[in-house]
Amino acid sequence: MPNEPIENRRPDEKTQAGPRPMGFELPMGSDPVSIRKRIEALEHLLERSFHLPGTKYPIGLDSIIGLVPVVGDFISAGLGAYIVWEARNLGLPKWKLWRMGGHIAFDTAIGAVPLVGDAFDVVYKSNTKNLRIIKKHLDKHHPETRIIEG
Repeated sequence: MPNEPIENRRPDEKTQAGPRPMGFELPMGSDPVSIRKRIEALEHLLERSFHLPGTKYPIGLDSIIGLVPVVGDFISAGLGAYIVWEARNLGLPKWKLWRMGGHIAFDTAIGAVPLVGDAFDVVYKSNTKNLRIIKKHLDKHHPETRIIEG
């Protein structure tokens, strides 16, 4: 029973209990499947976790944090750099890592411009571009990590 206390559940039910943040899991392993899930979760949080009021246009914490002058853009860049670090752990070639770093640098540089940068942050989704690079690499080199959607 889902509403029973954990102590009263069968052992196999106890392991499945507990909250999952924002509807997805964050595995802590260093295998490609765990890294892929962490990167996808962070990209979702940074780029598509909310919708602009009155529209269906997705925005994320990257756009919201970017509203704080200078500091917000560097925090967003740090979170994006984490995705590049995880990609390095997956063994992506250096040229792909440099390309991903270029996406983040471009996003940070333009995002630092007052007003124009805030509008740019809503449109330019560097973390989504970087996720696409990682997924393409994983699908080719680690096909077992593929997730069949819909």
